[in-house]
Amino acid sequence: MGFRLSKVYTRTGDTGETGLADGRRLGKDHPRVEAMGSVDELNSQIGLLLAALHAPELKPVRQTLEPVQHRLFDLGGELAVPGQQIIDAADVAALEAEIDAYNAELEPLKNFILPGGSEAIALAHLARSVCRRAERRYLTLAGLEDVNQQARIYLNRLSDLLFVIARSIARLQGTPEVLWQPKPRPTGEA
Repeated sequence: MGFRLSKVYTRTGDTGETGLADGRRLGKDHPRVEAMGSVDELNSQIGLLLAALHAPELKPVRQTLEPVQHRLFDLGGELAVPGQQIIDAADVAALEAEIDAYNAELEPLKNFILPGGSEAIALAHLARSVCRRAERRYLTLAGLEDVNQQARIYLNRLSDLLFVIARSIARLQGTPEVLWQPKPRPTGEA
């Protein structure tokens, strides 16, 4: 077994800094630490979504998302060790294949969709929005330092996958999607 934590608290972060795996200390509000935290939050959100996917018809969705959690942990490791690159083009291609497979089973999108319809659908949309935030934090870091461009693309594709997964959950559950209904314009406006 690899690295083992013997103590949960170290007191080394009490001054507002945290340590990277290479020994460097950064402020907890540093863009790298923000990106790490957002990826960790996304991983937790996907874990929550997985916990809601207990129905037998949702097993394919569980099987799709379980490896994603491991890749997100890898991405967090990349961020903790500047210069390390684990996420690669094959990981992006795997997400694209999943997106294409799910999307082939869906009706064409004709309206904007709101998060809701069932708990699992809403959790998939929540994970999608958290993924978008993680991507934005990653882009902030990319503006300051060299980062793995494949990881950046991976986060972008993952948000797309989570969107089609939300739609697929609705299809598999037989739950109507919640369609956006714009506010009517007052009479006389163009």
